[in-house]
Amino acid sequence: MQIEKQHIVNWLSLCAKAYEENKEFLTDLDRDLGDSDHGLHICRGFKIVLENLPKFEKQNIATILKNTGMTLLYNVGGASGPLYGTLFIRAAATIGTREQLSFEELIDALKSGVDGIVTRGKANVGDKTMCDVWLPVIEQTRSKIASGAHIDSLLECMVSTSEKGAVSTIEMEASKGNARLLGKRSIGHQDPGATSSLIMIKALVQAVNGS
Repeated sequence: MQIEKQHIVNWLSLCAKAYEENKEFLTDLDRDLGDSDHGLHICRGFKIVLENLPKFEKQNIATILKNTGMTLLYNVGGASGPLYGTLFIRAAATIGTREQLSFEELIDALKSGVDGIVTRGKANVGDKTMCDVWLPVIEQTRSKIASGAHIDSLLECMVSTSEKGAVSTIEMEASKGNARLLGKRSIGHQDPGATSSLIMIKALVQAVNGS
């Protein structure tokens, strides 16, 4: 299928809605592991993204993503602003001036964004971060694309893999961010960054589905 800029606009709108709905949930998760502000920060950041969307939603996909990244970079506190900002900015850089993307091209752009997260955050699978969601999702989805899977199967894979990734952080001991200071006390708590990534991926799937 073709990814149009309206899919991207819808994705960002759905992110803003989902983060508003899950603000307290994400904040509660961060209360166990961090500064109790992840939900507030990510919700505020995407609220500003949503407010600014009319200014650039007529532009190409890369411009929309880059503006989103810059907005998050400068308006979201903690580590999540720079990391999510990097995701969108790096993804935008791979797209260029294209007005449409294949689903494979979208995933390749997101891979570039996730590579930026890894470089910036120095985290990997098993560190109890958003990487425990993003890295398996990109790997599994690209593998299924290579095998010729139908779009419905690809989207199902993204949701199921992201859910498993977020839940997997519960039994991990954090080795990055403020949570690492808790040591073994971080075990038993779901990572808020992994959870907000799960929400972002579910919003993307919903936008691609047109629902």
